[in-house]
Amino acid sequence: MKSIGIFCGANTGSNPIYSEAAAALGKLMAEQTIALVYGGGNVGLMGVIADAVLEHGGKGIGVIPQSLVDREVAHAGLQELHVVQTMHERKAMMAARSDAFVAMPGGFGTFDEICEIITWNQLGIIKKPVAFYNVNGYYDKFLDMIDHTVAEGFVKQDHRDNLIVEDDPALLLKKLREYSDATSDYWVDFKRI
Repeated sequence: MKSIGIFCGANTGSNPIYSEAAAALGKLMAEQTIALVYGGGNVGLMGVIADAVLEHGGKGIGVIPQSLVDREVAHAGLQELHVVQTMHERKAMMAARSDAFVAMPGGFGTFDEICEIITWNQLGIIKKPVAFYNVNGYYDKFLDMIDHTVAEGFVKQDHRDNLIVEDDPALLLKKLREYSDATSDYWVDFKRI
C-alpha cells in the first residue's frame, strides 16, 4: 500500500481527541512510507494530518478546487498540490491516486466523499479498501444507519462487511493492508444475471 486517501473535516471538532488521533495516524503513515492523499487544505483535521505526515518525513499529496485556493486554505508545504476546478474532479483524482480510503471524523463533505467511494466499490468501478477511523465512537450512529439499511434490504451484508472500522491507527493500517474483498463472489454472480 503506497497511498491512502483521507477524507476528514475542515474543522477540528469540539474535542481535542480528534486532532490527537489525526496526528497519530499521520505519524504512522509517514513511518510506514504511506503517502497521504487528501483535500489539500491547511485547516481543521486536514491540516493536522498533513502537518503530522510532513513533520515525520512523509509525503503529502493535496487535491484542491481553485475556489478553496482562492480562500487561502491550500497547504503550502506539500510535495504535490493539484489544483482542480470542481469537487467532482477532486474526488476522481483522489480515487485514482489512492490505494485505500479512510474516513476520519468530519461533516457533510466527508460523508459525501466516503459514501461515493463505497458506492464505486459496490458498483465495481473500483476495488479498494474503505475504512472508518472511528475515533471516540464518532461513526457509531452512522454505522448503525448502515446496519439498518442492511436489515431493511437496501444494502447487501457483504458490502457492510467490507467496511473496516477501527479506532486504533496501527490496527487500522494493518487491516487496510490485509483487506480481502468480501464481495468478489457477489460480483461474479451479479454479472451472470
